[in-house]
Amino acid sequence: MNRDTIKGRWNILAWEQLYDDGRVVQPMGTELEGFIEYSDYGMFCVVAKKGRESFATGGQWSAEDVEKAAAYSSYLTYAGDYDVEGRTITHKVFYSIFPNWVGGTQKRTAVLDGDVLSLTARLEDGTPEARTARLRWKRAELAS
Repeated sequence: MNRDTIKGRWNILAWEQLYDDGRVVQPMGTELEGFIEYSDYGMFCVVAKKGRESFATGGQWSAEDVEKAAAYSSYLTYAGDYDVEGRTITHKVFYSIFPNWVGGTQKRTAVLDGDVLSLTARLEDGTPEARTARLRWKRAELAS
């Protein structure tokens, strides 16, 4: 696998977290929308819960905190550069909805099976919340 192999847009199929204690959690449910795109200029990822609620109490700056927290919890985005070495894709995070990711890296183990790309990461090893996060993506069809 290399940069040319994964270049292009991939639409989200599923996101699940497989906990060591047997739990399986879909952080944003089973209906998702979004994509990850790899290009010569870098990478961009956006994943959202399908059918997100609109704010009822105001706009993006004036809505109540509980609504803003729900919006934050139903949307993930980050962008930056990336490297591919064997089955490891490293995302170098320049921008993110999560401030703690900026300036860091996100390492993913990648498996490409036809037009499906699976990216996995190990999280919180050695804790009761230890788990494997797995996101599956399908190569987007080119518009004609």
